[in-house]
Amino acid sequence: MDFKIGRLNLNAVAQGVGGFVFGNENSTSNEDSYIEKYLDRISNGVLADDRRSAMINLQSLVAESSTAQMSFGAMGFPVLLNVLKEERDDVELIRGALETILSALTPIETAQGQKNVVQPALVNSDLLSRESENISLLLSLLSEDDFYVRYYTLQIITALLTHSPNRIQEEIISIPRGITRLMDMLMDREVIRNEALLLLTYLTRQAEEIQKIVVFEGAFEKIFSIIKEEGDSEGGVVVQDSLELLNNLIRNNTSNQMLLKETIGFDPLVSILKLRRGSAYNFTQQKTINLLGVMETVRLLLVGGSTSEPDKDASKLANQTALAQKKILDYLLLLGIESQWAPVALRSSALRCIGNLVIKNPHNLLILGTKLVGEEPHLEPALSATFRVILRASAIQEFIAADYVLKCFCEGNSDGQEMLASTITQPYSNATIDSGGSMPFGSMLLQALLSNGANGDLEKCARAACVLSHILKDNLKCKELVLKVELEAPVPSLSAPEPLMHRVMRYLAIAASSGSNDEKQNHKSEGALYIQPLILQLLVTWLADCPNAVNCLLESPGHLTYLLSLVSNPQAGIVVQGLAAIILGECVLYNRNNEIKRDAFSVADALSQKVGLSHFFSKFDELQKFLSHLSTVGQHSQSFGRSSAVSTAEAEDVENDGTNQKHEHPVLLEIFDSMFIRYVDKLEAEIRQSILGIYSNTKNKVAVLPAELEQSDKETDVDYIKRLKAFVASQCNEMQDLLCRNATLAEELVRTGGATVSQGPSSGRERVLNESLRQELQEARRCAQILTAEKAKIEDEANNYRNLAAKLESDLKSLSDAYNSLEQVNFRLESEADEFRKGGSVQHPDIETIKAEAREAAEKESEAELNDLLICLGQEQSKVEKLSARLTELGEDVDSLLEGLGDEAGLEGEGEGEDEDEDDDK
Repeated sequence: MDFKIGRLNLNAVAQGVGGFVFGNENSTSNEDSYIEKYLDRISNGVLADDRRSAMINLQSLVAESSTAQMSFGAMGFPVLLNVLKEERDDVELIRGALETILSALTPIETAQGQKNVVQPALVNSDLLSRESENISLLLSLLSEDDFYVRYYTLQIITALLTHSPNRIQEEIISIPRGITRLMDMLMDREVIRNEALLLLTYLTRQAEEIQKIVVFEGAFEKIFSIIKEEGDSEGGVVVQDSLELLNNLIRNNTSNQMLLKETIGFDPLVSILKLRRGSAYNFTQQKTINLLGVMETVRLLLVGGSTSEPDKDASKLANQTALAQKKILDYLLLLGIESQWAPVALRSSALRCIGNLVIKNPHNLLILGTKLVGEEPHLEPALSATFRVILRASAIQEFIAADYVLKCFCEGNSDGQEMLASTITQPYSNATIDSGGSMPFGSMLLQALLSNGANGDLEKCARAACVLSHILKDNLKCKELVLKVELEAPVPSLSAPEPLMHRVMRYLAIAASSGSNDEKQNHKSEGALYIQPLILQLLVTWLADCPNAVNCLLESPGHLTYLLSLVSNPQAGIVVQGLAAIILGECVLYNRNNEIKRDAFSVADALSQKVGLSHFFSKFDELQKFLSHLSTVGQHSQSFGRSSAVSTAEAEDVENDGTNQKHEHPVLLEIFDSMFIRYVDKLEAEIRQSILGIYSNTKNKVAVLPAELEQSDKETDVDYIKRLKAFVASQCNEMQDLLCRNATLAEELVRTGGATVSQGPSSGRERVLNESLRQELQEARRCAQILTAEKAKIEDEANNYRNLAAKLESDLKSLSDAYNSLEQVNFRLESEADEFRKGGSVQHPDIETIKAEAREAAEKESEAELNDLLICLGQEQSKVEKLSARLTELGEDVDSLLEGLGDEAGLEGEGEGEDEDEDDDK
C-alpha cells in the first residue's frame, strides 16, 4: 500500500520533530515504533478483529501522549482517511478511526513553565484541513445511520473550526449542500443536535455569507424552537449556545435582523424576558448567563447593522419601534431597576438596553419620560428611580449603566432636558434621597450635589454632576435656567444666597484637597479617581457657548486663581489639568464681559503670566493624547460569548479589571466618548485663534487723559496743540511697537507651543511689514491671474472673428466667381448675336438692348449683395479695432497678430487676379 512506501521517511520526520519539541529521543522513538506498528496492522491486517484492536490501541496512545499525537500527524492521517473512504461497512472500525482523529486534534495539557512549545493538536489540525477533500469526506459521514459516527464527525469539525476557523469556513461554504447537512443535524437526536449547535456557533462567527445561508435554511425557527423546548431562561447550556448562534447571525447584519423581524417577529425573544416578580430572587448562574445572552441579542438589534451599511439608522429605528411595541421596556425596567436581587451584570446590561431603546427615538423617549415603576402605592417615575440607582450603586458598572440611561434620554431631546431642568429649584430640607419616591427629580439632584465634604457625599456629588452635565449639554435654555438657581449660604446671616455654580466650584476644591490627603496616606478610594473629572466635565459642558455661565464663574476672583493653580499642579494628573485648561480656554473664548479683571483679555493675561501659554497649550496636547489612548482601550471591549459568559455573570464590579488603572478608569472611558474628543479638538483650535486675536488687538477701553497734559495758564494754544501732537505721535509709535510685539509673541507661542522668542519690537515691525508685503504680492498674483484669463478670453474671441472674416472673404470670392461666370455668359451671347447678324436679313432682336437689360439686372443683384457684404465687413472692422485696442492695453503686438492675416488675404487676392487674367486671355 501507499503507507509502506512513505513510512520510513514520515517516521524520520516524526522522530526529528518529536525529539526537538519534547527532548526525549528514546521515548519518541518507542512511541513512533508503536504508532507505525498499529498503522501497519490497520492498513495491512487481514483479520477484522485484529485491525479493530490495533485501532483501539492507537486511539489510546494518541489520546495520552503529545509525542504520539505529533507522530500520528506525520504518518497516520492518510491511513485513517483511507479507512473512512473504503471501509464504510465496518462501523466499529469507522468509529475507531474517527475517535483517533479526534484525539489527535484535542490538546493535551503540558507541564507548567514550558513556553513556546509546539502544540501537536494545532499542527494536526493544519495538516488535516489543508485538503478540502478531507472536509468533504467528513461531511459525507453525517449521512451515516450510526449515532457515534455522526457524533464524532461533528466533534472533529468543531475541533478544526476552533484551530483554523477561516480555512474551514471557506472549505465548507465551497462544498455543495455542506451547510445544509449541518443544519439537518439540528433536527437529530438531542446529543447530536447540541453538538451541531455548538459547531454552528463557531462556523457563523464573522462569516457573513455563511450567516445568510444558515438563516435561509430556517435557523431562526429552529433556534427558538430549541430554546422553548429547553425551558427559555430556565434552560441549561443549550439555551446559551442557541442564543450565541442567534447573536452571531444578527451581529452587524441588517438583512438578517430584518428577516428575523419579518418572519417570526420579536415575540419569542421578548417572551424569554418575561419574569414573574416572585422569581426575582431565583437567579442561578446558568439563568443569569442565559438572560445576559438575551440582553446581548436585544443590544445587537438596537444598535442596528455595521457602520458601513447605508440603512443602519433606519434599521435601528425600526427595531427600536418594534421592540417597544412588544412592551420590552417593562421587562427591562423590572430587571434593571426593580430586581435588586438580580446579579449586577444582569442589571447593568438591562439598563444599557433601556438607553439603546430610547436614544434619538421620540416615541420611546416619551414613553420612558412618563413611565412609572414599583407597585402601588409606592410608584415612582422611572427616571427618578434610575437616578436613585446612580447614587446608590456600589458597583461601578451599574452606576455607568444607569448614567447611560439618562445620557441617552437627554441626547438630542431638548424637551426632555427642559422638563428635568425645570424641576431643579430648591432641595427638600426635611427629606433625604433614601426616604422614598416622593422627591422630585431636580430636588434629588440638588441634594446629591450639596454634599457636606465627606468622601461618600463627594462621590454622590460627582455622580449628580455627571447627570447634570447630560441635562445641560447643547441646551442654552437649560443652562440659563440652572444658572438662576441660588442656594442658601452656610451662614445665611453673614452672606447672600450663593449660585449653584459657585457651590460646585467649592466642592471641586474640597475633592482636590481630600484626594491629596488620600495620596499622602498612600491610599485612594475608588470614587476619588473620577470625582474631580466628573465635576470638571460638568463645568466644561456648562460653559460651552454660554457667556452668562462664564460671567457667573468669574464673579468670584478665587475661581480663576484656583483653576490656574490646577493647571500648574503636576500632582493633579493629566485629566484634571487638561479639563481645567479647557475651562480656562472657554473663559477666554465665550467671554463677553467688558468689566476689568473679568474680561477675556484679563483671563488671557493671567494665563500668560501665571501659567504661560506654552505650558497651557501643552496640557491640551497631553489631554488629547490621553483621550486618543482611552478611545483605543474602549474599542477592545470583549463581546459576550461562551468563553466570557461565566466571568461576566459572576462580575460584581470591574474593580479588578485590567483596564481599571488610574488613567483608564471605566468611568473615564464612559464620559470621554467620541463626541467629547471631537469637541476638545475643535475647542483647542478656537482657543488658540481667540488668544492670538486678543494679543494682536488693543483693548477697547476709554483712556483717561493724564493731568500733566492739561493746558497750563501760560501756554498758548499753538504751543499746547504742538505738545499734544508730539504726545499723540509718540503714543502711536509705542502702540505700534506693542502691537507688533504682542502679535509676534502670540503667534509664536500659539503656533509653535511656546518656543523661546527673543525678537524685539523692531523684529515684530519687520514681521508685520513682511506680512503686509506678502499679502500685496498675493493680491498682485491674483490680479495677474485674472488678467491672464481675460487675455485668453480675448484671444479666443479674436480667433473667432478671424475665422468669421475668412468665411466672409470666401463668400466674397464665390460672389466674384459668379460675376465672372455671368460675364462669360454675356460674352457668349454677344458672339452668338454677331453670328446671327452675319447670317442674313432676318430680323433679330436688339442685342444691345438685351445686353443692357441683362447687365443692369446683374449689376443690381451684385450691388445688393456687395452692400450687405460691405456692411458686415464694416461691423467686423469696428470689432477688430476694439480688440486691437484691448490687446494693446494688455501689451500684445497687434501688427504681428494681423501680419499673417494680411498675407493670407494678399495671397488669395493674387490668386483671384491670376484667375481673372486667365479668363481675359480666354
